[in-house]
Amino acid sequence: MGMTIGKIFDLTVKRFPNKEAIYDMRKNIRLTYKEWSEQVNQLAHVLLKEGVKKGDRVSTFLFNTEELATAFFACAKIGAVFNPINFRLTAEEVAYILSDASPKIVLFEKVLEPVISAIENRFEKISFWYIDEKTPDYAVSYNERLVSGTKENIQVEVDENDLYAIMYTSGTTGRPKGVLHKHRNIVEQSLIVIGATKLEDTDVGLVTAPMFHCAELHCNILPRVHAGCKNVILHQFNPKNVLQLIEQEKITKFFAAPTMWNMLLQEDLSLYNLSSLKLGLYGAAPMAPSLVHACHDRLGISLVQAYGMTEMGPAITFLSEADQLTKAGSAGRACLNHDIRIVRTREDGPSDPDDVVPKGETGEIIVQGPCMMTGYFGLDEATEKAMYKGWYHTGDIGYLDEDGYLWVNDRVDDMIISGGENIYPREVEDVLHAHKGVLDVAIVGQPDDRWGETVTAFVVKKDPSVTEQELDEFCKNSDNLANYKRPRKYVFCDALPRNASGKIQKFILRKQLEEIFTKRSTNS
Repeated sequence: MGMTIGKIFDLTVKRFPNKEAIYDMRKNIRLTYKEWSEQVNQLAHVLLKEGVKKGDRVSTFLFNTEELATAFFACAKIGAVFNPINFRLTAEEVAYILSDASPKIVLFEKVLEPVISAIENRFEKISFWYIDEKTPDYAVSYNERLVSGTKENIQVEVDENDLYAIMYTSGTTGRPKGVLHKHRNIVEQSLIVIGATKLEDTDVGLVTAPMFHCAELHCNILPRVHAGCKNVILHQFNPKNVLQLIEQEKITKFFAAPTMWNMLLQEDLSLYNLSSLKLGLYGAAPMAPSLVHACHDRLGISLVQAYGMTEMGPAITFLSEADQLTKAGSAGRACLNHDIRIVRTREDGPSDPDDVVPKGETGEIIVQGPCMMTGYFGLDEATEKAMYKGWYHTGDIGYLDEDGYLWVNDRVDDMIISGGENIYPREVEDVLHAHKGVLDVAIVGQPDDRWGETVTAFVVKKDPSVTEQELDEFCKNSDNLANYKRPRKYVFCDALPRNASGKIQKFILRKQLEEIFTKRSTNS
């Protein structure tokens, strides 16, 4: 039968029944593993009673909550397919996913009720379960359903090769795709993460990145349950709340996107006792070397980076604590049992896995490993292209150095070609990140009649007095940036558009750029 996510949960409950398992700050709920197991079993029994069968979908449209974690394990125990939905999506985007995934039940909460109320009448076959008080007329009460279930351990035969989840991609370039994962894929991922982060049952983890995303769910929550740790759940990211919880709950390890770490560093850290914190994990986007140094110097912690994507579970590389400074900017080395190749890109189809480039030369990053998805839900052509010849084609450009470390330059779609030269936005972003007056930055290409494209920088200021001329001089004087790569235009903004996993949505910036210069041309 093999190991499944539900079995992982039951074995940990057996080992640590009286240990505190979960603390949800939002509702001030604390549960031991035994108490949590009773809730998971209650929900599992209720789902079965409501007609949810093995293979049926159950969706959650929630911020970070105990209910999401409970639904995750309840679905796993009965073989239902878990479908966590991005809480930042609009009503129409949520409607697209509900139409595509066709869940039987959707769990949602008060703050997201306006989104559901705008579309619920289109889905007569879906039962909407409300986790808060004063349930809307069209929904049913989650809590009333939960207490009607028995606490006895659920007995449903689930195999390691059964489908566990449909997790939709972040949709940075268009419609999100439903990624299919089996239990076996994610159990493997959990074991890899436990080893890479040296997780022990004495660790206390903070859940602050979005739980619907596999970076938090598969690389943090599940491994911590697997190891018998405690999970502290913060409803949504807030720097002051994060720092308060580190002190209050004696947090030892947690994951955050680089932009979150940057926001923490803007706070007065002297107001908090952060001595319990041992390790910070980051991923979803590269971390500029200057930010790596700042985390070490100001927080006094070690860092581990994970690089990956939803299709791979997600982690495919780790940059260990020991390599954070010597290999700052690298994505690290391949995870256990993973194989990475750099291959030549092709314009007429997927890159050929056998067309490997020499070490140090850039190309498309492709990967094989035990956590690879089974495919995209209902998208055979997209699956065949993405998994051409058994390798997942990431769409990222990078290279392997002589030591086997992966360096990710950028997305294939984000590369800028100016005057026939390839410019990778990340190398320009890393230089500008080192300027003390820059809080955040993104580089995109602006179409140009003479050069093909020119480099444009979107900048969020830390210091309001920073000027375009000052940044241009900074780039000119940098030893890490050739003159032709420096930005020719700067756009100052209050914030960069990011999806819930922390990735910058550059297609939005390109659209904004087009609107800006169209408007200028019209006015002139």
